[in-house]
Order: sequence, then C-alpha cells, then structure tokens
Amino acid sequence: MKLIEIYDTTLRDGTQAEDISLTLEDKLLITEKLDSFGIHYIEGGMPASNPKDAEYFRQIRTMKLKTAVIAAFGSTHRPGIAAHDDVNLQALVAAGTECVTIFGKTWDFHVKHALGIENAENLRVIYNSFKFLKSHVKKVFFDAEHFFQGYINNPAYAIECLKAAVEGGADCLVLCDTNGGCLPAQIYDITTTVKQAVNAPLGIHAHNDSDCAVANTIEAVRAGAVQVQGTINGLGERCGNANLCSIIPNLQLKLGYECLGGGDTALTQLRDVSRYVTEIVNMPHLKRQPYVGDSAFAHKGGMHVSAIIKHASTYEHIVPELVGNSQRILISDLSGKSTLQKKAEGFGLDMVEKSKAGKLLDLLKGLENQGYQFEGAEASFELLIKKETGQYKQAFEFLGFQLITQKTCHEQASTNTAIIKMRLPDGELVHTAAEGTGPVHALDNALRKALERYYPALKEVSLHDYKVRVLSGGAGTSSGVRVLIESGDQHSRWGTVGVSPNVIEASWHALVDSIEYKLHKDKLIDD
Repeated sequence: MKLIEIYDTTLRDGTQAEDISLTLEDKLLITEKLDSFGIHYIEGGMPASNPKDAEYFRQIRTMKLKTAVIAAFGSTHRPGIAAHDDVNLQALVAAGTECVTIFGKTWDFHVKHALGIENAENLRVIYNSFKFLKSHVKKVFFDAEHFFQGYINNPAYAIECLKAAVEGGADCLVLCDTNGGCLPAQIYDITTTVKQAVNAPLGIHAHNDSDCAVANTIEAVRAGAVQVQGTINGLGERCGNANLCSIIPNLQLKLGYECLGGGDTALTQLRDVSRYVTEIVNMPHLKRQPYVGDSAFAHKGGMHVSAIIKHASTYEHIVPELVGNSQRILISDLSGKSTLQKKAEGFGLDMVEKSKAGKLLDLLKGLENQGYQFEGAEASFELLIKKETGQYKQAFEFLGFQLITQKTCHEQASTNTAIIKMRLPDGELVHTAAEGTGPVHALDNALRKALERYYPALKEVSLHDYKVRVLSGGAGTSSGVRVLIESGDQHSRWGTVGVSPNVIEASWHALVDSIEYKLHKDKLIDD
C-alpha cells in the first residue's frame, strides 16, 4: 500500500478564512487532536508574523507528539538581502522545528509585478533560501506559489523555479493552485509533466475557488504526488482549501493509499476530528459535508429506506462507521411504513402491528401538512410513536398557563411572567409562577419550577437552541409558526417541535416534549 503524506495547514491557512480566529490554546488543542488522528505534518503558523505564533512554537517543543512533525511556515528571503540576514528565515530557524515550509514565486507575472525583480534574480532567491535553511533544518518543503498558473503562462520558467529549489536542498516540491482556478484534467496533465521533468518528490496544495480542490488533489496524487496539503473541513481563505475530511477517505477507502499512521482504525476518528475543529473555531457543524456530516448517511425517501433495510449499500457508498459516522433514518411526509418501522427499532420501540404503522404514517403526513417537521425533532417523533403504540407515560396533567408581558415605557425592557397550573402524578395540584427575559424563557422557568421538586433530574437539562420558522408568509403576522428547540443534558442532545398559529403555544408544545423526552429517556416516570 503506497503512503501519501498528509500535511495539515488548518492552523495557518485555515485561520485565513473569514470569521476564523484561534487562540494559542486553541492551536495547541487542535495540534494534539491532529497528532492523535495520525496526521504526518502539522503546519503551526508563521513564527515571524505575530507573537502568538512565535509562542506556539516555543510551547509546542515541550509537547510529546506521537506521529506528527511540526512545520514552521514562511517565505523565501527578500530580494536585495542575503539569506542569512533575512529576519523571516532567521525566525524559521529559531522556531526549532524539524520541518520548515517556505513559499516562493514560480509565475513570472508575480516575479515582475509583485517582487519587482528579474526572473534570474528570483531563481537565486529560491536557491539561496533553501541553501541557508537546509544547513539548519532537517526537512525543507517548497510551496511553489501559483505554480499551475505559472506553468500555463511560462512552463519553462516554472520548471526552472522548481529546479532551483531542488538544487538548494528542497525535500518536496508542493505544486500550488493558489487561486483555485484549475480543473482536474489540468492538474493531472501538468503534474504528470512535472514528475518527468524534475527529480524530486511532489506535493499538491489546492484551493477551492472552482469547487474542485478535492478532485484536483486526487488527480495530482494519481499523477504522482506523494504529499497532500489541506485543512480540516476545508477551512481557508476565500472559498477554502482542499478538505482533508474528504480527501483522506477518498484516497484510503477508494484508491487504496495509506494516509494515516493508524490506517483504517485511525480513519474511524474522522468525524470526531471534524466536529472537534468546528467546535474549537466556534462554527456550526456542516450537516451536508461528505463522509462526516450529519446528512452524509441520512435517508428520507420511503423507497430509499425500504432498499437500505434490505442492504445498506443500495444507497450508501461506504459503511458509515468506517469514518466514525452512522446511518440515520429521517421522518417526513415522504416516509413509508418501512421507514417508520426502522426508526422505531432505532428507538428501541416495537410498533407490533402493521396496521399501527399505517395509522402512524397517515398521522405523520397529516402533521407535516400542518407544518410539523421531525427531521430535527426526533425526540418529538419518539414520543409520538409511544403515544400511538401505547408506550407513552404521562409525566403530569396540564391544567393551563397564563403569560403576562408588561412594558411601562419605550426605553425600559419588558417584564415577562408565566403562571402554570398542573397536577403531578401523586395527585398534588401545583400552581407556580416564574419570570424570564422573554415569554418563552418565563414559561420554561415556570415549567421547571413546577416539576423539578418531583423530577430532580430536570435540573440537568439546558436549552441549547431555539428556532422559529414562519410557515406561511402570505398571512403576515397571523401566519402559523414552527418552533424547533434543541435541549440536552450531560449525556446527549435532542430536538423537539411545536406548531401553532400562536408562537407561544408552539413554544409550549416543544418545551413540554423536551421535558417529557428527558423523563422517558431516563425512565423517570412511574407506571
């Protein structure tokens, strides 16, 4: 099995993405995660660019990594300054890493207009930079900036730049599609030609401006590249970098390359690594991301579900567990009886009779016609199954609520008070009131206040997300609304839904489902 080196640049190129910023602690945590995943090289940043990156390289020297080699990143030396006098190159050496990657110009257009020097001078800059670094650092890689554009415009000069790096001591030539404009066929053809022209290992660094970064990376590997550069979840400037969460399983599972130190066993961590990084950078998880997204192995259509029940490979290109994911059955008005049966089994419920499945299917489609959506509210759907199959237990008897919202002047914030009346399972009549920052918050507080004495475990529940969707724009403020609530405890999260022309009533239904689901999940309701 041929080895492909994975070079992760999430900590450097990934942080150039809009809205992405990492603290020093964030960078160290991600480094540990990538190392445990089996990444070969982790680019830590530019030690000459800012104090945070300089401190990162100081601290990373004290960490004991299992598989990863840390790389410092910078550029060739400035024209007109000797390599050994260049502050950037000095900082790269001072970083103390086993590996250094520098970028340099290979497109003569950039040499003329960006650097303002002659082509021959640029060749000397490349050569001298590597000659200096190689005398101090074990491995030095060349990120040949804008290489493919440079080759298309002046192939002979682009090749000369690569040869200058090799003569200076470069260990790997990384061909960069810096503006992300190339297509897969171009990448394959040019990489094939370069491999024949230059006697050095090749790498690929692709950007995603044409939505081809993953495909371009795979084509470069097919043409002979042995190092792949990219980021977790495709984070990066503009449209992002090549997404390692797609590249690694494509190469390893589809083409038979070895990409991680732990092989296929390590690959089962892929989804966890993806979600870990999105949490650290404070971004929502990408639901439709291939391989690792929540929707990657989610099935909704009744015919599809019927087929995967017989054999999962009918609609799944790999076994989800290979990348740490799992199959999901979605419930909607497209569902069939087999979908409901499969979903019920997933909840550990028995629908018993086929006639009940048919009745539940009709009920489901009627509810979705009213605006209910159970794809993000599986807790509400589980309660629905229990109610229709006689497995539901009532947590309390609802007798009514009242909401009071008061605002005394324009500048002052409103006050919100909820009053709830209910009967507990032991027959006690409870009448509680609570305030909140908004009417829904007040309802939630009053509901918990009434129930927590009888069900103390509800103190563990917190509300994570609250969404309101207007269902019919034509009716204006009288339109029906759908409320989706995500709740959770220390063990799991769950979604619930409520629909009504009144946003408060819709919120109430979703809140009650959230509470009841917790009680059913933990088997806290007495028979």
